[in-house]
Amino acid sequence: MSLLLDTSVGCLVGAAVGDALGGATETALPEQIRARFGGWVEGIVPPYHADWATARPLAPYHKGDGHITDDTLMTHALVRAYAAKRDHLDAYDVVELLVPDLIERVVYIPDLEREGVTFHRLAAAERWLVTRLHHAHADPREAGVGNIVNCGAAMYMAPVGIVNAGDPAGAYAEAVEIAGAHQHSYGREAAAVFAAAVAAAAASGATVDDVVAAALDLARDGTRAAIDAVVKEARGHRDWKTAIPALRAAVAPYDTVGEEYRSPGLGARRPSRLHAIEELPVALGMLVVAGGAYRPAVLGAVNYGRDADSTATMAGAIAGALGGAAAVPAEWSEAVATASRTDLTEPARVLAAVAGEVFERDRARFARRAERFAGLTGDASRQPGDVPRQPGPAGGERDGEPAR
Repeated sequence: MSLLLDTSVGCLVGAAVGDALGGATETALPEQIRARFGGWVEGIVPPYHADWATARPLAPYHKGDGHITDDTLMTHALVRAYAAKRDHLDAYDVVELLVPDLIERVVYIPDLEREGVTFHRLAAAERWLVTRLHHAHADPREAGVGNIVNCGAAMYMAPVGIVNAGDPAGAYAEAVEIAGAHQHSYGREAAAVFAAAVAAAAASGATVDDVVAAALDLARDGTRAAIDAVVKEARGHRDWKTAIPALRAAVAPYDTVGEEYRSPGLGARRPSRLHAIEELPVALGMLVVAGGAYRPAVLGAVNYGRDADSTATMAGAIAGALGGAAAVPAEWSEAVATASRTDLTEPARVLAAVAGEVFERDRARFARRAERFAGLTGDASRQPGDVPRQPGPAGGERDGEPAR
């Protein structure tokens, strides 16, 4: 297995396993999680509500029991968009490739326990993609404006990091472009920074410090401030259990949802340059606490609660990219794949192949640019002020004479 393939498998399988484990504890607070499960969650557990089909606020989703959620369904849909284009994606590709996949392709939806189109599983902030792009025909570069500001775009941006492996700035720029069709404000910013973190983790020999440095170098506004605050707090902890309340306190000033996660106030999820989503800073914080190790980083995110599936998805993606396929416990990945009736590895194989092709395209593009740029710096055949070469009447060119 090549290092690129190993990294891709570690990242995408790691994200899916984190998603599945975190689904069981989503929206609950740490003390509620311990009360429900008789202590800390240490692996795959049943749903938080035994009557999951009717219990609010999560009905009708069967989260827990190793079922992946919309985080992974969206991630795999983005992989298919890359597989169709075999190149970098932009906002228009969201319209032409991603949205049709969401509304037309039939997949197995584990937490609905049936087949259907992914759109049927999406929450309101993700259905916005279809409403704005498919029905309202909004400009895809700005269609995310007006949406709920949350982690909906960030949760599936890991593939962007793999396609731009080793190039955090490139991943950031591409994710900003893609996510603009879905999110705005700090929701869009988080998507870009998460992709950059994955790209940094995917570099050969990368460390947790490299990931954090890339995130802080590229992040802006409240997102950067939140990551900085949480990471500084995380550096003083080595146990995710004791880190949970400390990381929550560090991110709280930047979070708009508030302490009562299931009852957010009127200011929740509104655009701002001062705030940040909670999930990405906490995922990075747990990664620091765990020293980059997959199991403790994901378990910390799972037991943190709140939006646990997305936090664990991000922590799992980055830790998996750092450690490769072997970093993800096989007993978890095999159980999640079986319970979810989903091949978790194949999308990673496809993405690694696409990433290799995109790199070769980038190499050729840069070679063409380098050749052209060399003419500006070292080619004396044309001097400043010379009349540009113009096409001739038969498709050729004539020096110094405009075409007629």
